Amino acid sequence: MRGWCRRRRRGLRAAAGAGTATARCWHGDCEVLAAIVFVATSGCTWQQLPAASFGPSGATAHRRFTEWTKARVWAKLHRLVLDEFGARGELDWSRCAIDSVNMRALKRGT
Repeated sequence: MRGWCRRRRRGLRAAAGAGTATARCWHGDCEVLAAIVFVATSGCTWQQLPAASFGPSGATAHRRFTEWTKARVWAKLHRLVLDEFGARGELDWSRCAIDSVNMRALKRGT
């Protein structure tokens, strides 16, 4: 992941936009991204994040996650990854799946 992050650092900063925590850089974007991915995939809480392994504390990773979510970084980063795979011819849209959920609205909140 670190190799990919080094190549895509500008993409991550561009996706985050101006005025987000990426401008402060007390902890690098790649370190914070690795910490966020660890929390998302391991099931640990933000407080349980081993800061010694990643650099940023759980509070820092959570704050940056919140800022990036508000700035729609995840959708933009997803698009960057799709564009990169598409440019290399590694996307097979014939195997694409679309999912949705429909729920009936309750009357008067009951």
